[in-house]
Amino acid sequence: MTQSRSTLISLVDTPYYHCISRCVRRAFLCGEDKYSGRSFSHRRQWMVDRIRQLSDIFAINVCAYSIMSNHYHLVLHANEVEIEACSDEDICKRWCQLYSGSPIVSRWLKSELTSDAEITMALEVIARWRHRLVDISWFMRSLNEFIARKANKEDNCKGRFWEGRFKSQALLDEKALLTCMAYVDLNPVRAKMAETVEASEYTSVFERVHGSCCDDEKTCSDFTSKPLFGFVAGECNEQPQGIPYAFIDYLELVDWTGRAIRSDKRGGISNKIPRLLSTLGLDGNTWLELACHFGGNYHCAVGSLEELDKFASHTGRCWVSGQNKLRCMLH
Repeated sequence: MTQSRSTLISLVDTPYYHCISRCVRRAFLCGEDKYSGRSFSHRRQWMVDRIRQLSDIFAINVCAYSIMSNHYHLVLHANEVEIEACSDEDICKRWCQLYSGSPIVSRWLKSELTSDAEITMALEVIARWRHRLVDISWFMRSLNEFIARKANKEDNCKGRFWEGRFKSQALLDEKALLTCMAYVDLNPVRAKMAETVEASEYTSVFERVHGSCCDDEKTCSDFTSKPLFGFVAGECNEQPQGIPYAFIDYLELVDWTGRAIRSDKRGGISNKIPRLLSTLGLDGNTWLELACHFGGNYHCAVGSLEELDKFASHTGRCWVSGQNKLRCMLH
């Protein structure tokens, strides 16, 4: 049964969400269609450019992403601190980069409003825009509608491009966040689209390592807008926001997980458990269980049992799917 997005997203519990959208039927987001022989690889750059543009406009940071042949993954961070610091004028400027403005707001910006009722109405519209600019659903809507229209125009067709509403998972603690990020970054490796983590183009880990989304200089854009949400372990207090671990530890973790999952790769599971696992209180087997089945066994939210209970309470649920599996593993 379809559930309202208000029961799936609760910023009171966590600002981190894993979002997935899949193409309908045999539509191709990117890659090569074996039936027609057409290549759609250029659409991967469409996705990355649009994601980066939206991240710059919305108060939403991108922690991880991977662009696959018929679906994509995003790990997003809704930054309420950033949106609260924006002036009303800044909100108007951001919103009008994507959507048409409001006549009454345009008059307010020009100081042409004289009555208190008109001013109140203009400020209510701006407040609504402010809420939308930190809304995961509006971010995904702006992304999916843009790509669908562009792909349908290229294919000279009409109709639905995406399978349906995007799916989302609330990442309620640091264990869930880092596990999900590793799961997302390793998607091309598990799908045999890439042999190694450092060769997984159009993923966040590739961009973090190489400074760009791909190796092809003809297609890859230089990112001059907001960068990926950073790892801030050991940083000074001037940059408090970010993923509270060291990037080198995360790279070690992703590489180790990729080698453990890929039985056909040279080498096997490393005997050296990454330091980050010890920090999180996870053993190697539990980490692998989470990282291998993150997208299949755990649905609307992932986290500790205490955080799951709070999330269920705030979203009007009796329980959260996958809770028993997490209880068995984590306790």
